[in-house]
Amino acid sequence: MDAELRTVTDRLRREAAASGALKAYEELLAVRDPDELAGALHATGQPLWARELAAVKLGVLGDRRAFESLVLLLNHRDPPRCAAAAYALARLGDPRTARAAAALATNELRVAYALHPVRLLTELRAPESAPALIVTLQRRLTPSDPYGKVALACVEGLGALGDARAIPVLTAACGHPRLAAAAAAALARVSVRAQGS
Repeated sequence: MDAELRTVTDRLRREAAASGALKAYEELLAVRDPDELAGALHATGQPLWARELAAVKLGVLGDRRAFESLVLLLNHRDPPRCAAAAYALARLGDPRTARAAAALATNELRVAYALHPVRLLTELRAPESAPALIVTLQRRLTPSDPYGKVALACVEGLGALGDARAIPVLTAACGHPRLAAAAAAALARVSVRAQGS
């Protein structure tokens, strides 16, 4: 179990313990059979910690029955749940993931929860990644936009992706004090790749 997954399971263990369900948690954590995990994911009356644990475990196993649940968690108001979903979706291998993450990242009604979809798009390096990050960053460059972390994640993501289509928006981001240093670094990375291609 890697460090990120251990962080998820430790958090869910605390949630289960707080509700007096530690034994149920330990039993679900020990499950290895995908069909049993899928049953736990879709069973009625399951607490959120159990659904999340089953979905993350299925995602890591590459079982696409977790997709819908993980996308819902990626858009959750609780950042640790979003991070857990992004972790599992990155390992799921479902071709729908990038489209779903792009839709969440560019939804202005849910921009407060866009940080993890943006980071997931960067990790996926899918055809949808750069266009979604460009759109999201353009919207963040308005005066007094309160979503600085989302903007910074877009800047860093575009630098990592190295897509030349990002040059105009990264150039504009250089004029924003809170983004200037990161945008200049990202712009340099993109420009080097553009010259080399």
